[in-house]
Amino acid sequence: MNSSLQEAIKLVEAGETEKGLQTLAQVEKHLHDEEKAQAAQLYYDWGDIDKARNLISDLHDLYPEETGLTCFYAELLIDSDEEEKAISVLETIPEDDAAYPESLLLMADLYQMQGLFEVSEQKLLKAKELLPNEAIIDFALGELYFSQGLSKKAADYFYKVADQQHEVGGVNVYQRLAESLSTAGEFEDALEWYEKAVKGQTDPNTLFGYGFTAMRAGRTKTAIQQLSELKDIDPSYSSLYMPLAKSYEEEGLYHEALEVVKEGIKIDEYNKELYLYGAKIDLKNGDSEDAKKLLQEALALDPGYIEAIQTLLAIYLNEELFDEILDVIKEVKSFGEEDPKWNWYAASASVGREEYKEAAEYFKLALPDFDEERDFLYEYATFLLEEGRQKEALPLLRKVLQKDGTNEEIEETILRIEDEISL
Repeated sequence: MNSSLQEAIKLVEAGETEKGLQTLAQVEKHLHDEEKAQAAQLYYDWGDIDKARNLISDLHDLYPEETGLTCFYAELLIDSDEEEKAISVLETIPEDDAAYPESLLLMADLYQMQGLFEVSEQKLLKAKELLPNEAIIDFALGELYFSQGLSKKAADYFYKVADQQHEVGGVNVYQRLAESLSTAGEFEDALEWYEKAVKGQTDPNTLFGYGFTAMRAGRTKTAIQQLSELKDIDPSYSSLYMPLAKSYEEEGLYHEALEVVKEGIKIDEYNKELYLYGAKIDLKNGDSEDAKKLLQEALALDPGYIEAIQTLLAIYLNEELFDEILDVIKEVKSFGEEDPKWNWYAASASVGREEYKEAAEYFKLALPDFDEERDFLYEYATFLLEEGRQKEALPLLRKVLQKDGTNEEIEETILRIEDEISL
């Protein structure tokens, strides 16, 4: 290698990248063609794509039969977002050339970036016909299928690569295989490969995938171990908090689950799902006050968050906070939100406030949506009976009895009403 090239390399390796590039630029014009190709590779490795492309473009024009240069030139064009020109360059490589499979791989990558997945697949399958045992081709097929959501098909190709090597182009093949299996719902098989993937490295995405998959497989202790390690390494990885909290909950460790939720909220204060989940853990701990606070914060983020509204209304009803129920419903309706169950809650709250005319209207509005709901039918029937509207209550009670099977109290009430009506 030219001594000037060696000097430039030494400077870059010593951390003096700018000086190394200057040295390379000074001698560039005096290099032989082979040395220019080496210089272009150095520029590429050091991130100066434009200078690398300029050198290789000239060499490609001089030596069009050097297909190795052609492929390198195409790579540089791709990196410069000149995709169509890259395809034209690659199509000049004949099928009987040793560089043809590489050109197919590059074209497949280009077509995949353009969303032309079928064309990309054709190029890769053609390359596999030529080199059936080449791991890089199997890996490319796996990546293609995984990007399309064809996880099981992707896993089949990643298996082939994993049998030969654990890394391709700086990518952990075990992690890719594990992720494909997990996405395909094959959690136990995925865990085996995640275990291999995390050995000797602590990539946050791999740790998360391992922990999340373990949670879905019911292996909560493993999930806690992996997700806790991820939290120690990168507490800003916001996606870890929900599965970690759920894993603690599955273990019956509600205090730890709530603590994780509160930590997650500090990291991701706009994650309404964390507030709701924290409220549900609070209720398991018997702390309705903190639950209400978390739910109100969730609704401050999203006033139309239906599940949070329903949970808050259920707490208010349990605590007989009837004014609060009606206030919440009025507020969310002002945002244009609607939900059938709100009429039921409003009916119950109106009864609690002894506003029976309003209660009757709300029950009537709710009936079409809950005419098969046993608890609603019983509550409505009870209200009608207390209002002296026995004839209206009768069909509701009959429906309740159909759902209850044997209920002597309801049977007696029905018989009594029938007797009174017949008199």
